[in-house]
Amino acid sequence: MTIETYLNHPTLGLLFRICLLEENRELFATLYAQRLFFLVITETAGIRFEPIGRTDARLLVEGRLRELRRTGQVQAYNQLQAIHKQTFA
Repeated sequence: MTIETYLNHPTLGLLFRICLLEENRELFATLYAQRLFFLVITETAGIRFEPIGRTDARLLVEGRLRELRRTGQVQAYNQLQAIHKQTFA
């Protein structure tokens, strides 16, 4: 089962979650163009959006893929691999 997560950016509108990077840090992209990427950091003061480039976003996803493979999380790995191919191919 795939759970999709969306977030409303104050300026750019709807973003979708590509992956959870670590606790309180997630990678999101603009929903339609998938060309603008954001680190979304959850803090006690609220949510912070940090724009990042496509190359940096790809490297973060590839790092997460390595972590999932290393820890044996096959289903999560396969789901993220499909997202990686769709987003960065």
